Amino acid sequence: MSEKPFKVAVSDADLADLRLKLKLARFPDELEGAGTAYGAPLADVKRIAAHWRDTFDWRACEAKMNELPMFTRDVEVDGFGALNMHYIHQRSEVEGAIPLLFCHGWPGNFLEVRKMLPLLTSASPDHPSFHVVAPSLPGFVFSEGAHKPGFNGWKYAEAIHKVMIGLGYNEYVYQGGDWGHIVGVYVVNKYGHKHVKAWHSNMPIYRPPSLLWNPLLCLELLTMPFNSTLRQTLDSFMDVRKRGTGYLAIQSTKPQTIGYSLTDSPVGLLGWIYEKLAVAVDDYPWTDDEVCEWVSLYWFSRAGPAGCSRIYYEVNGGLAQGDPFKGTKRTTVPLGASYFPRDPLRLPESWTSLLGKVVFESRQPKGGHFAAFEQPDALAGDLRKMFGKGGPAFGVVPGHSGYSAVSYGS
Repeated sequence: MSEKPFKVAVSDADLADLRLKLKLARFPDELEGAGTAYGAPLADVKRIAAHWRDTFDWRACEAKMNELPMFTRDVEVDGFGALNMHYIHQRSEVEGAIPLLFCHGWPGNFLEVRKMLPLLTSASPDHPSFHVVAPSLPGFVFSEGAHKPGFNGWKYAEAIHKVMIGLGYNEYVYQGGDWGHIVGVYVVNKYGHKHVKAWHSNMPIYRPPSLLWNPLLCLELLTMPFNSTLRQTLDSFMDVRKRGTGYLAIQSTKPQTIGYSLTDSPVGLLGWIYEKLAVAVDDYPWTDDEVCEWVSLYWFSRAGPAGCSRIYYEVNGGLAQGDPFKGTKRTTVPLGASYFPRDPLRLPESWTSLLGKVVFESRQPKGGHFAAFEQPDALAGDLRKMFGKGGPAFGVVPGHSGYSAVSYGS
């Protein structure tokens, strides 16, 4: 289907409705000294809600977003018909740039890539350049969502892959974190080698090792009493599983129920999203404008604020503790991994090999869950090292080295 330029254009009526709802908002009380233990702090949510209502300039954000090269196109997803997909497509001036599919997560969005765009697309004899495609996942922000059940991980993979094929990128590389990583596992399983030549993750998690298939990794667990790094990593991950996944259980089992609140109450949506923004970063100084912009994208999203929640149900099979990687397996597609110390969803680095053929690893000194937004230079730098001259994935896309013919030959 043909590509159409896209501009964000929220109506005055929708903005007025949002401000009215914020004006009429009711807030819960809060226990003394609760901090973040019970969820998003009342003082923070009140402050941001007031800013959203009274001083936040959506039109300025909208204008800045519209400077990005955004488009939509219909893609046919088997069994679900045509879905209208939204995406950024930022080409490099280097014709031999590497096509890169960048995929966001929740509660992130396509803007996660914005700070990296000038880094990834710049031309230099010292590092590779990329043609960057950053879609909104189906049901997120400005992409159309599925209209019937069963839109699982394979379907999300098919939708974003077909955006690349529609753009003429039959061979490309991939980068993702959060849902971008999980969907990436499906993309690589389904389209690896033929289309996806290599991939990179900043949240390289997978199923835990099994004694039958991964005996050495299982034996490594016996060293926990003496291996403080292994012990601390697993203890931290399990603590997050026990204390920080209430949203996961709800959205994986009853997304429709929570959807009524998220769709009708902007304060409810703000609290739901802000809790994760606040705790999943490495001291990143979120501005109230940044928070309001991200939450507004969900509020004004095409499928509604609840549309994105269904990815949890579909990929986890309606189970609170489902397997989001069901049906996938380890691949031999070259894999790069960047480890950011404050990402709450970290597993032992040795387990990354369960995903595939690890050819590149980087341990960053700072950064959390939203690596592209928090540490764009670090993440872009890792991609340059992985795909640049001398890197383990240099030249994986035939005819697209990432360098101009002059600089490549120099």
